[in-house]
Amino acid sequence: SLSLGRYEIGRLLGHGTFAKVYHARNVTTGKSVALKVVAKEKVAKAGMEEQIKREISVMKMVKHPNIVELHEVMASKTKIYFAMELVRGGELFAKVAKGRLREDAARVYFKQLISAVDFCHSRGVYHRDLKPENLLLDEQGNLKITDFGLSAFAEHLRQDGLLHTTCGTPAYVAPEVILKKGYDGAKADLWSCGVILFVLLAGYLPFQDDNLVSMYKKIYRGDFKCPGWFSSDARRLVVKLLDPNPNTRITIDKVMDSPWFKKRSKNEPEEEKKKEEKREMRFATSRPAGSVISSLEEAARVGDKFDVRKSESRVRMEGKLSGRKGKLAVEAEIFAVAPSFVVVEVKKDHGDTLEYNNFCSTALRPALKDIFWTSTPA
Repeated sequence: SLSLGRYEIGRLLGHGTFAKVYHARNVTTGKSVALKVVAKEKVAKAGMEEQIKREISVMKMVKHPNIVELHEVMASKTKIYFAMELVRGGELFAKVAKGRLREDAARVYFKQLISAVDFCHSRGVYHRDLKPENLLLDEQGNLKITDFGLSAFAEHLRQDGLLHTTCGTPAYVAPEVILKKGYDGAKADLWSCGVILFVLLAGYLPFQDDNLVSMYKKIYRGDFKCPGWFSSDARRLVVKLLDPNPNTRITIDKVMDSPWFKKRSKNEPEEEKKKEEKREMRFATSRPAGSVISSLEEAARVGDKFDVRKSESRVRMEGKLSGRKGKLAVEAEIFAVAPSFVVVEVKKDHGDTLEYNNFCSTALRPALKDIFWTSTPA
C-alpha cells in the first residue's frame, strides 16, 4: 500500500476517464474512505478544470444523509485527491440489473432520492446526471447520490434564468435539455428522477432504442407505456414526472404530496428514524436546569450556525442561514419537576424537518448524551 499524508492507500475500487478510486485508511482515526485520484494533466487536456472545481464546491455545500460526503480535498503537483465517504453497498444499478423492484422497495429508494434532490435544489444546485449508476447504497441499504461532476449552480443561469449546457446520459436526459434551448435545472432533474422511478418499477428504460435519433424522438414526444403491473398511483406519478413539457411537469413539492409517495412502505427506515427522533426529543435528567441549558448552548454553537436566546427555563436556537423552508428554529423547554428530576422537551418551531433531524442527530444528541438518563415518547 502507498502512503499519502494522513492516508494509507489500498486496493483500486474503480476507475473512469479522469479518475481512479481507491480504498484508503486515515492513519490517525483508522477510518476507511474512498479516495478519488484525479490526474491534473488529463483534466487540463480535456478542458475540465472548471468542472472539477465545481464538483469540489458543490460537494462542500451539500451535506445530506443521502449524498456521499466529501471529507477533504488535497493536491500534489500532478494529482487532486478527494477523500470521500466510503459507500460499501454498491450501485443501485446492480440491484435493478437483477430485475425490477417491488413498489415498497422502490418507494424507499425514491423517497431518499427526492429528499436529497430537494435539498440540492434548495441550495441552488442541480445534479444534471441523475441515473442508477450514480446512486450508491450503504451497508444499511440507504441511497447515496454521487458524481457531482456535471452539476450546476443557480449562478450559472443566464439572464433568462435558464441553464444552457447539454449534459447528462441520453436515456435519462429531459427533452428540453436535448433541444439545446434554455432549461430549468430543477425540472430537468425531476425528469431524470421520473426515468429512475420507471426503471426501478419496470426493470427497463421507458425510452429504449438502439438508434439514438429514434430514442430522442420518443423522449421529445413522451412516448412510453407503463407496464400493467404498475399500481394506478405509481402510473399517475410516473406520467406526471415524464411530461415532455417542463412547464406542466410535476414540481418536487407535488411529488412529495402525491398518494404513491406518501404511502408508507413496510419496514421503511426513514419512518423508523422519524419515530426514533420523536422518542428522543423528550428526556429526563438528574442534572440541574442550568447544566442542561449550558449543554444546549454548546450544541447550538457547533460550527457557529445558530444564534441562541435563553431564559431560566427555555432555550431558543435559530439558524443564521436560510434553508429550504427558511431559517431553522429549535426550542427547548426545561421543566424542573423536583430538585433532582428535570424533564427537557425539544421541538422544531420553524424550518425544514430534515434539517431539524440532521441537527438533532449530529449536534444535539451527541452534546446531550452524558446528561440524559431516560427518554420518553413525545
